[in-house]
Amino acid sequence: MSLAAALDVSHLPDYAYDWALVDVETSGLIARRDRILSIAVLTFGPEGTQTGEYSTLLNPGCDPGPVHIHGLTAERLSGAPTFEQVAGRIGALLQDRVMVAHNAQFDYDFLAHEFARARLYLPVTQRLCTLALNRRVEPPSVDLSLASLAAHYGVPQTGAHDALDDTRVLAGIFRSSLSEAARLDVPLPLVPCPPRQDPQFAPNPPKTPCAYRNPGRLTPDGPLVQGMKIAVTGETATSRAELVARAVAAGLNIMSSVSRHTSALLTNDAASGSAKARRAIAEGVTVIDEHTFLKLLGEVRPGTPHENQAPKKTPEVATPATPPTTPTPSPAATAAVADVPAPRRPEPTHSAKPFGRLRVLVLGGTHEEASAARARVVELGGAAAINLSASVTDVVLFPGGELDRRMTRVTALGLPVHAHEWLGAPASESADVPAQDGAMTGVLPRGGVIDLPTLPAAGQWHVGASWAQQTNCEVDVVAFVLDEDEQVSSDGDFVFYGAPESPDGATRLLCDGPTEQTITFDLAALPPAAHRIAIAAAIDGAATFGDIGAVQMTLAPGVDAPATAQATLDAATSERTLLLAEIYRRGSRWRFRAVGQGYDHGLETLVRGYGVDVE
Repeated sequence: MSLAAALDVSHLPDYAYDWALVDVETSGLIARRDRILSIAVLTFGPEGTQTGEYSTLLNPGCDPGPVHIHGLTAERLSGAPTFEQVAGRIGALLQDRVMVAHNAQFDYDFLAHEFARARLYLPVTQRLCTLALNRRVEPPSVDLSLASLAAHYGVPQTGAHDALDDTRVLAGIFRSSLSEAARLDVPLPLVPCPPRQDPQFAPNPPKTPCAYRNPGRLTPDGPLVQGMKIAVTGETATSRAELVARAVAAGLNIMSSVSRHTSALLTNDAASGSAKARRAIAEGVTVIDEHTFLKLLGEVRPGTPHENQAPKKTPEVATPATPPTTPTPSPAATAAVADVPAPRRPEPTHSAKPFGRLRVLVLGGTHEEASAARARVVELGGAAAINLSASVTDVVLFPGGELDRRMTRVTALGLPVHAHEWLGAPASESADVPAQDGAMTGVLPRGGVIDLPTLPAAGQWHVGASWAQQTNCEVDVVAFVLDEDEQVSSDGDFVFYGAPESPDGATRLLCDGPTEQTITFDLAALPPAAHRIAIAAAIDGAATFGDIGAVQMTLAPGVDAPATAQATLDAATSERTLLLAEIYRRGSRWRFRAVGQGYDHGLETLVRGYGVDVE
């Protein structure tokens, strides 16, 4: 099989690499726990010539898991080699090549853990995900599953969930995807490895969620109440493990850091100068010694259970619930949000609005002009694009846009190019009108809300954020799982690049490329205290979201599923932190809101506002 296609990319340095295409079949979905049952690797040179092929079954030494999916029984695997026995051969195929896979982080994570178990180094420095690549290309396929992309690109598929056949199908899909990317001048979403989901960041054993709401501070002479947040620092006569176990059994919430929401700090040396002690003094948190704590532990008062609390009624306004310590948003952002009326469910894209089937790319102009143009596109029923892709139907050109590097491809593709007057004057009333009952897919305006359809218990929601590569600064997407008081119940409820998975595994950060990150949620697995999930992005350095430009949000019920909703969010010019979206309870249902609220401060201030201490 050859990667050569109608468009030869071997002479294009941005698209010509040595490739190693990989597929694995596994005993489950969690890399730190489950094992690889079979693997296939195909290697290709920059010119598209296949240079190697290897596939094998593997004896995992454990239950093979869902045999009805992969067909690999324990009997069939019993005579196969272990991963450790073939790791050297697999490593040689991966060495000095870009690893390519469909949902590449999944395959990479499993390989990283298997190589770690074998006490070997995984020789992969870059990976490329064909899912992420096709999200940039945006082909008109039903969804982005391997089967749908194979049908769209005309690649025959004979044995789904067979590692070797899936890898051969992947080669055909990659051939066509790579050609489309080169035709559209779409940068490849190459991810440096090891990624942020690295074995060294494997989650800690799940912490039992506290079943009670935080009642507030411990008063100097007051009792302990179930749900109080207690931090511990320094040496104790009782072992730390025993103290924690007794406190948790009494209904207290043991925290690993101190914030203004900490109820008390337990220490036998308040003058120790530890970071926790200094923070407790600064925040006015009550400090008690071990003897006092053990005495109070004998008479802990009943607290208010999370599960007995009706979810807070969420006001239907475009601005999110702001953390108590979060500074006021920038004036430009506040003005922009104030203009958005109370959001309702979005109008479906198949409506009678004039732009109902258009996807419009705006080039040139000032940040404010481009932002207003994208908002106008949505108002007219269309979708605003942030990159040139196969789904773009029209281009709006402001002064300076003719110098954009994408204009060469726009002209070559023959796309209609319009002056900004084509959009006309904004309507006097909002385009955010109620959708027809049962409408599933829609383009949300800033502040728009959609009800999440009920999914099977194992279903996950994927909230993706992507942006154009306008500057070389780093953008980090983060998530906070919040309780009724808009606070994290534990530090593990803050998911970011250094801790990309919550301890219970219900919330994860996935890195799909240098300009694309995804937060996944298993709503059925969230603890009872979870009432809202806030998703934010922050810029590392002096750049602002005015430099980054628009951020595109997508909501999908699976890694390769079509989007249920999408939104293109523009901050103003000075923000360094952007609250992108939130998923929150509304009665018995969950809802998704496209927020787009910017703040001039950095991520640290936002984190502290949600009750997480930053060392």
